[in-house]
Amino acid sequence: MTADLQRHVFVYGTLRRGDDNDINRRHPMPVYVGAARIAGTMYHLGAYPGVTLGGDGVVEGEVYAITEALEQNLDELEAVYPQQTEEYFKRHLAVSVDGQDLTCVVYEINPAFVRRAPVIPSGDWVRDRHRPEFAASTDFP
Repeated sequence: MTADLQRHVFVYGTLRRGDDNDINRRHPMPVYVGAARIAGTMYHLGAYPGVTLGGDGVVEGEVYAITEALEQNLDELEAVYPQQTEEYFKRHLAVSVDGQDLTCVVYEINPAFVRRAPVIPSGDWVRDRHRPEFAASTDFP
């Protein structure tokens, strides 16, 4: 891995492989590190999920090595820079991938945006986003 790819990101929603905003279609290209889980609660927000960190729930995701340029691109996508909508907060979290602890950027949803949102109990957006109980999940916050 080059020195430029020393940053890592944990993605759990539409940025996951094969989903609407697949991180692998962004540039500069990330490098897949592995599947991972973090402690948190996942909420269904219609076209995308949000995660609050901590607690007893588990969130499924993927870890990628990224460049500073790609991190800035992700900041813009998640509206933490430059528009700063306060929908998401950029956090740094230790994430274990195949026994290796990596410090990862994680975009955490502002709790004010999920007050009425249904929880995805499995914490797996890719697997469960289209379940019937989430069909009407569009009226947020």
